[in-house]
Amino acid sequence: MDHFEYRDGRLWCEDCEMSALAARFGTPLYVYSSATLTRHYERLRDAFAALDPLICFSVKSCSNLHVLRLLAGLGAGLDVVSGGELARARLAGVAPEKIVYAGVGKSDAEIISALGRPEEHEPAPMQTGPIGLFNVESEQEFQTIAGLAEGVGVKARAALRVNPDVDPVTHKYTTTGKAETKFGVDLSRARAFFKRYDGNPFLKLSGIHIHLGSPVASVGPYVQAVEKVVALVDELEAGGHRIDTLNLGGGFGADYVTGQSLDAAAYAGAIVPLLKDWLEARWARTGRKTRVVLEPGRTIAASAGVLLSRVEYVKTSGSKKFLVCDAGMHTLIRPALYEAFHFIWPANVAPMHEPAARVERPDMPALEACDVVGPICETGDFLAKDRPLPPVARGDLLGVFTAGAYGMSMASRYNSHPLPAEVLVEGSSARLIRRRESYADLVEHEISPEE
Repeated sequence: MDHFEYRDGRLWCEDCEMSALAARFGTPLYVYSSATLTRHYERLRDAFAALDPLICFSVKSCSNLHVLRLLAGLGAGLDVVSGGELARARLAGVAPEKIVYAGVGKSDAEIISALGRPEEHEPAPMQTGPIGLFNVESEQEFQTIAGLAEGVGVKARAALRVNPDVDPVTHKYTTTGKAETKFGVDLSRARAFFKRYDGNPFLKLSGIHIHLGSPVASVGPYVQAVEKVVALVDELEAGGHRIDTLNLGGGFGADYVTGQSLDAAAYAGAIVPLLKDWLEARWARTGRKTRVVLEPGRTIAASAGVLLSRVEYVKTSGSKKFLVCDAGMHTLIRPALYEAFHFIWPANVAPMHEPAARVERPDMPALEACDVVGPICETGDFLAKDRPLPPVARGDLLGVFTAGAYGMSMASRYNSHPLPAEVLVEGSSARLIRRRESYADLVEHEISPEE
């Protein structure tokens, strides 16, 4: 699953002891395993190899430049949803043609930048040029991108995001493929969309994009969505439209609980047979190759990260025992926002408390139910509630597992807490890939030059 394990009661990331990392870099601290990132990317690539997909890692899941560069070095493209993420993708050295841009609210400035005209204040990109694909979410967005492309004299490519109205069976806040969500256009409007906009000389509409939500822990929703989309593509081509890209999005699950999610081979085992023969038949019939795009994030990054947090205080109130930590909802908001589960365990334990599996209620002796909470002035500031844990004292170190996706990328400075540091482990070495913020960093943009 990952490269975090207990050895003689101590938690390690690859060949680095986590307690030593906390002592060296402080807490809260995000620790990423390069070996786990590599493993999950390669497993996904190999599982879907029959489709020869462009795998565009979802930057929103884990946006650190060093993580992006690692994945780019393995051959990944990047999926971005903002101008800031686009700037990160360029700084990571990803070729423009391997960048896809989704999101319902692209601004004019962001679009112009994506067309290869970055603003002067943007960091200098390693490579310039128009991105490979816009995932277009509405009629007005298509009109806007086409108009801006004409204005700067650039030709771009677009895939229409369609909403297949498939329930991914996940949290309502991360469901994106149902009819009532803000994303994409419904299937009936897709036909009219192509009829109206296909043939635009500055924005070539030649792809279909879907994204059901995240995390999707079963293959059924993908099967339903792919069947609907394949039928739509066949219908569009029968009407004279040429489709050269099929973007299946992402949303594959991760093991927040041991064995909770399917592996890459299971997702591919359902999706590849649906598409392989269809793609080959299209090639034989038209002589044109259809490119498949995937946009995974969580399934690559989640298990590759652990958040380390120090216990500041242990207190009881009524029947409740609280572990008050230096990490909270400002550091990892998923439990407060989604009621999401993260396995939490001390970094140093007695041999009888080494976890054999990451589950909500381990079958071990001498555990006590605790609320793991943070320093934020909100009752909703928690990482876990009523969680059975071994004895924990002030100053102990806790590991919050499967925190590599939507952890640091969603962290905030609420209550004026500086953002934590990030470390990337490669075997027996660990390097700081984001320094811990200082109080000076917090107020940097509020102090005028005269002060």
